[in-house]
Amino acid sequence: MRAGKSLQEMAAELDRQAKSKRDFVASTQKLSMQPDGSTLLIHGNGELKAAFEESSQTGIGDFAINKHCHQQIGDRLGIPKKYYDRMRNESPQLLATNVNHWFQQTPEERMVRTLDGKARAFLSRRYRPLDNYDLSNAVFEKLIDADCKVETAELTEVRMYIQAISFKVEGEVKKGDVVRAGVVISNSEVGAGAVRIEPLILRLVCMNGMIAADHSLRKYHVGRVNKGFELDGAAEFFRDETRQQDDKAFYMKVQDLVKAALEQVTFDKILESMRAAADRQIESADLQKVVEVTQQQFRLTDTERGSVLKHLIQGGELSQYGLANAITATANDHEDYDRAVDLERFGGQVIELPQKDWKLISTAAA
Repeated sequence: MRAGKSLQEMAAELDRQAKSKRDFVASTQKLSMQPDGSTLLIHGNGELKAAFEESSQTGIGDFAINKHCHQQIGDRLGIPKKYYDRMRNESPQLLATNVNHWFQQTPEERMVRTLDGKARAFLSRRYRPLDNYDLSNAVFEKLIDADCKVETAELTEVRMYIQAISFKVEGEVKKGDVVRAGVVISNSEVGAGAVRIEPLILRLVCMNGMIAADHSLRKYHVGRVNKGFELDGAAEFFRDETRQQDDKAFYMKVQDLVKAALEQVTFDKILESMRAAADRQIESADLQKVVEVTQQQFRLTDTERGSVLKHLIQGGELSQYGLANAITATANDHEDYDRAVDLERFGGQVIELPQKDWKLISTAAA
């Protein structure tokens, strides 16, 4: 399980971000990219001025655009990523010209989410904010009630993760190979994925975390059309009473699902699958080919493939279970927290592979 923030560090950062973030709803005719290609101006009064005029600096704010927001702008305007990135790197004024042209020619209302003075998301007006601060407050109480410890937590540019382990629910895959029940709560405030509540299994012998994604809940950020306080063509978005009630009901469901993910019955189902996987041996003598087929199925990078092969050989567990553990061990080594969580999910998916798919991997030969 990859190291991240402590519970105290996470709580402090969530509190800080809650005070710093601002959301706006505006027509793209009230937005303009500056000629440096790195900032977005939200106009709060008057008509939209030319993007290259110095007077266009007046407005609600001028926000530096992060990588994720750039990608969303390009995707929404139909500008191919390769060309968008080339303009951004080699000709930012051309990028601004393209973006501002399509903002004007195909106007629509969008939500712009900002944090620390930076534009971090370019979203549909129908996007329903389910914020990390509120989600964490909803789940921390249940984690404490369930006698859980937050093993690792992190806030990346696009997602929040909380991974907690129970002290009450554990079992053995094989004699001496003890695993414990846990849960992963994840969310994206910037349109990079749904709220997810997923059972987690921690293997104590190596502290590998394996996510049982087949047993997860997802909730996408789509709701009624958002409304805000009108500010001459742009709107700063505020929570309304109706949405607060909707959110309260949703977070109560989240609490129930966190509890369910940590219950013995859920854990026993996953443990049964892990025990069955431990009995399914790798039939091929060519472990490199086995890992190559695994790479293709789960779209691993070449570096990740090499790490999985190393851990599979070192672990000496030449089974479906052993391959899953080799993938989750690779997650522990990964520098990117988002990708590490993906690999923990891949480990869980290997355990749940249909027999025909496992056969293709198990019997792979040069």
